[in-house]
Amino acid sequence: MKGLVLKSTGSWYEVLGEDSIRIMCRMRGKIRLDEIKETNPVAVGDYVQFEKEDINGAIYEILPRKNHLLRQSVKKASHAHVLAANVDQVLLIATLKQPRTSLGFIDRFLVSAEAFRIPQIILFNKVDLLNEEEKEKQQELLTLYRSLNVITQSLSAQEDDLTFLISLLKTKVTLVAGHSGVGKSTLLNRLSPNLQQTTNEISEFSNKGTHTTTFAEMFLLDENTFIIDTPGIKEWGLVQMEPQEISDYFPEMRELRHHCKFGSKCLHLAEPACAVLKEVEKGTIARSRYDNYLSMVLGEDNRK
Repeated sequence: MKGLVLKSTGSWYEVLGEDSIRIMCRMRGKIRLDEIKETNPVAVGDYVQFEKEDINGAIYEILPRKNHLLRQSVKKASHAHVLAANVDQVLLIATLKQPRTSLGFIDRFLVSAEAFRIPQIILFNKVDLLNEEEKEKQQELLTLYRSLNVITQSLSAQEDDLTFLISLLKTKVTLVAGHSGVGKSTLLNRLSPNLQQTTNEISEFSNKGTHTTTFAEMFLLDENTFIIDTPGIKEWGLVQMEPQEISDYFPEMRELRHHCKFGSKCLHLAEPACAVLKEVEKGTIARSRYDNYLSMVLGEDNRK
């Protein structure tokens, strides 16, 4: 029987069968995908073939994915962790304060999605906490990311009307991610009160949120609209990317590399006649984006 994986806990998987019945399944044997080292071969959003065994089931095949979103495993540096598979878009919830989401984290998330050409949305939450100077800074970020064709909006998840967001999510599978404490659960509860996601306050000691979601899980907002909620993510490490290809996942750099003296071999570091460096100097490529690009190419630890 074919099914859709709704939840993964590491050893058990909640699967929605074609008969609309949910069943808990285990993996049969060791399933691996294309010899890729993954900490979780079966991910939320995967379509699988399974067999019923008494009240539970056994997954024996993972059907081909159209895409997946990867980050470096926290426990095994040489392995990838698949957040979800077969998604239509990703939604990153970020905050300028309480807690602060770094631009390095944002850009690494966007690059990971862009690698699979997955459309991206950024919501800057907690706008009600910002002073005038911080609001100006946030507006600069809205302008920057909108120029990159990223749908970007600011809001207060507790107070603002969410009609615009509901229309963005309609008929799609959307992965929702962000640091702990950015208001992800608050937002999801307002979108669909029956989700009843647990929300925790920001710790006054650390100014960081505490984890309220343990495992990735898919929810149905309606018959054709799916949300994949992910655990609060502290850091985002890139995997399976060569330095030569990273600029392909920066829309503002992608076409420019063809005008570099060394073409596709140019890493845009200090090479002569580099078209990307020229645009950085002119200010048409944001310095923050270029600095984050450098950290990715040079393998610097800028994952948070």
